[in-house]
Amino acid sequence: MPELPEVEVVRSGLAAALPGRTIAAVTVHHPRPVRRHTGGADDFATRLVGRTFTEPRRRGKFLWLPFTDGDALMAHLGMSGQFRLDDPGTPPPPQCRVEFTFTDGGPELRFADQRMFGGLWLSPGGAELPVEVAHIARDLFDPLLDTEALVADIRRRRSGIKRVLLNQTVVSGIGNIYADESLWQARVHYETQADRLSRPRVRELLAAAREVMAEALAAGGTSFDALYVNVNGSSGYFGRSLAAYGREDQPCLRCATPIVREAFMNRSSYLCPSCQKRPRRASAR
Repeated sequence: MPELPEVEVVRSGLAAALPGRTIAAVTVHHPRPVRRHTGGADDFATRLVGRTFTEPRRRGKFLWLPFTDGDALMAHLGMSGQFRLDDPGTPPPPQCRVEFTFTDGGPELRFADQRMFGGLWLSPGGAELPVEVAHIARDLFDPLLDTEALVADIRRRRSGIKRVLLNQTVVSGIGNIYADESLWQARVHYETQADRLSRPRVRELLAAAREVMAEALAAGGTSFDALYVNVNGSSGYFGRSLAAYGREDQPCLRCATPIVREAFMNRSSYLCPSCQKRPRRASAR
């Protein structure tokens, strides 16, 4: 699933092309991507016609496209969802599920989704903050984030630190890739209990997460295949700069110890066993 940098790349691409544009028609090619719209595909298309977009917004890895009337189009990218902006008459991208045309006759908006885990739906009154996102915590780039309150919250938790970083109600936007990268940079093992970390160490870890995601954002995000692309179809290149994630058996960039992969919550964690020492068991303490 795209994480904060990938979603922000998409949001900024849409922000350059959508505000002030009015929907002329909506074509739903497959009903599954609009399954969360209670009225069904036809109602989804009908209710969006005539609405005008404002500035796209994001919290963590959750994206929504507000309308001037106070409602919003929610967008969940899932594993393979992507927005494309293409000139009228341009063949749609593969697995195009929903198309939007505009009254100005300019570039059309297409939503493609190969695996169809993502989706679009109308959120009444959701322009400022959709109810679907209200429980999601602020992210590390949010100017209203209270960093010291976040540090205190993390240090109250007795779960492994990676589980805490992935908890979107604690801090949003960090997924498996950037959690592993941040933990590697801060030299923290993913099983380290959050309440065992000092305040300076938690601040260091959060600073590492922000730095890693800022670098990824500058590189256009992380793309491992064609399932994640920007609105112009280009891929992100931060994958070439990853220090831990996906580098099993390759030398650590600090100490040359081979990176290892371990099972974690039905996925994987990548780490350096030398730089990121596994914590001793609580009983041993």
